[in-house]
Amino acid sequence: MQLQTQRFNDALRNTGMIAILRGVRNAEAEAIGAALYDSGFRIIEVPLNSPDPLVSISALRKSLPADCIVGAGTVLKAAQVQQVKDAGGELIVMPHSDGAVIRAARDAGLYSAPGVATVTEAFAALDNGADVLKMFPAEQLGPQVVKAWRAVISRDIALLPVGGITPEGMAVFRAAGASGFGLGSALYTPGLSAEEVRQRAVAFVTAWNALG
Repeated sequence: MQLQTQRFNDALRNTGMIAILRGVRNAEAEAIGAALYDSGFRIIEVPLNSPDPLVSISALRKSLPADCIVGAGTVLKAAQVQQVKDAGGELIVMPHSDGAVIRAARDAGLYSAPGVATVTEAFAALDNGADVLKMFPAEQLGPQVVKAWRAVISRDIALLPVGGITPEGMAVFRAAGASGFGLGSALYTPGLSAEEVRQRAVAFVTAWNALG
């Protein structure tokens, strides 16, 4: 059975942003996760092309409160879904829209956020059981595409632009109908200290709150 959708929606509404920790090392995962949580983030993903990603996911899940959803990004194959679940992950984030991966996440009781770049991909992902839609890459799609999609995709479905999002750039996407964002290098890059991540996280949360 799938996890309660309300829990995911509550986490997303908290700040509207998913923290992407690409390249994080497991020795620092807990400290960075704590900095993000303290700043208001409630959804964190560790891409599977990070060093020892499953170890980091497990560490984050064990160290963070239950209202924070921890998951994996860059999930490319259905077989990886069970590995993420075994590590304590609750969310499967993908750069693409492979129906087999979406269905595997659904069957495992995990949330899924497939990457989509066309309306056709978006509706196919929803038909396969996607919980939210990751609009990727946001730099290429732009806010005008978000606006066009929102005309045909119910506001009950979260549209999350990912790629090149900065605190200053969120307002135009939000006005176009974006529900939230996935945040990559503008929030975290390998080598940043937990305090540096905290400062960036606060800047994003402040910008999000200013959107009303």
